[in-house]
Amino acid sequence: MGGKARVIHEYGDAPAIQLPAVADEAEISSSSFLIVSLAFVRLFVHVLTSALGGYGYFRDELYYIACSEHLAWGYVDHPPLSILILAMNRLVLGDSLVALRFLPALAGAASVYVTGLMVRELGGRKFAISLACLAVIIAPAYLAIAGFYSMNAFDLLFWNILLFLLLVILKHGRQEVWLLFGLVAGLGLMNKISVLFLGFGLVIGLLLTPERIVLRRKWIWLGGLIAALIVLPNIVWQIVYGWPTLEFIEQAQRYKIASMGPVEFLLGQVEYLHPLVFPIWVAGLWYFFFHPDGKQYRLFGWMYAVIFVFLVVQNSKVYYLAPIYTILIAAGGVIIQQWIEQRGRKWMKPVLIALLALGGIATVPLTVPILPVESFIRYARVVGIEPRAEENNPLGALPQLYADCFGWEELTATVVSVHRGLSPKDQSRSLIYTQNYGEAGALNFFGRHFGLPRVVSGHNNYFLWGPGTDSVHAVIIVGGEEEDHLRAFENVQRAGVSVCTYCMPYENNLPIFVARGLKVPLDEAWSSTKHYN
Repeated sequence: MGGKARVIHEYGDAPAIQLPAVADEAEISSSSFLIVSLAFVRLFVHVLTSALGGYGYFRDELYYIACSEHLAWGYVDHPPLSILILAMNRLVLGDSLVALRFLPALAGAASVYVTGLMVRELGGRKFAISLACLAVIIAPAYLAIAGFYSMNAFDLLFWNILLFLLLVILKHGRQEVWLLFGLVAGLGLMNKISVLFLGFGLVIGLLLTPERIVLRRKWIWLGGLIAALIVLPNIVWQIVYGWPTLEFIEQAQRYKIASMGPVEFLLGQVEYLHPLVFPIWVAGLWYFFFHPDGKQYRLFGWMYAVIFVFLVVQNSKVYYLAPIYTILIAAGGVIIQQWIEQRGRKWMKPVLIALLALGGIATVPLTVPILPVESFIRYARVVGIEPRAEENNPLGALPQLYADCFGWEELTATVVSVHRGLSPKDQSRSLIYTQNYGEAGALNFFGRHFGLPRVVSGHNNYFLWGPGTDSVHAVIIVGGEEEDHLRAFENVQRAGVSVCTYCMPYENNLPIFVARGLKVPLDEAWSSTKHYN
């Protein structure tokens, strides 16, 4: 490799080690253009899909929109940063799918870019960059995460930046970077608390490696203090509301998340990251644990192992581990490049790139809604992919990622019809109660143009927003059982049913009731509606 030598500082009092530079300025400029180009490929895929309409608004997007109309320092099931970003995004760009999904798409593209930087920092050149970035582009988990608005797209980016900063610290010994690490970690925690997984893996990994020496220095503790100060408002909010997020996590693990063992969890990683990407991240893991050049970065290997075991023990969803793989993929690209060049098999480079690209094209319809629905169903059957359930809910013909984009406008139309069938007196003193935040968010978003009354629910943060203070004469209830509703109301009548073809099965044939004569005061009845999961 050409260029001047670079000084790499190790922890402790060991002398600096002289290593050859990865590339000269021309190489860096050329690789930078390549990284940016690959990031734009990822951005283009998502923006184009959104422009074409996709399959419609996703359940969580509708809930996030409702949250953005109730800005706070916290929410039952997520911290506030992604909601604040969404509120500003809506103010500037509006509520179209393209506007709503642009920032997640941009975050996904930025994740590709940061992966390229990690490859270059590890000594990889153009082939390693292409291989690793392409792997991140085609990975089903990353495509799905960046395909709609949620905290998860930003979570992936925060993890990537933190992993890159950690790589810089390990390689160059720049202890002051811990301050920036703390800043990013704090913002990441204000976006999603799963950044704590990274923090847990980091602490245990430090204790298991020589890098534990940083714990004796001020910089890492100052970084931790910065992160804590940033998160403090959310912690205060949690205290004020009785730690609702802890209750949400406990309830979700007990009732919502489907149970799986270590083998099934590992197989899920292979599937979610793409089978063709599997050899790349395994090579990266091997590099960190066993390759002489990877000794300096062994911390990453231990972080992965620790977080993997922790998530298995906690019965977590498969995709919770997804953000850690970018550093493994980056290292895998580097070691594969070295292996090919050492053996003089340069012909393998275009073959591997082509194979990865074709494999990604083959699986992209499974996580990006580019096919008409019926065509997708047929395609999934041909390739032998069955919808995977990560929650304890039955699935229909579509995976939940797609099914939760259907049924909302049909539900709104049905509820509008029921509401218009009420007497003028009932219409003026009514509210709508739903079983979950998806239904409530949909009616809140689509129903505002039809004059629907206040939409409430006991699910997650809707419970904290309460039922309102106005006197209520009639309650339109979405879903549930009539006999259950009669425990709270004197009179319950079935007034309609919402039918949808492709939605989640529990949202199909959904009964709509009109209830009158609440047996107890509304505020008292409300306390029994809470369900966090």
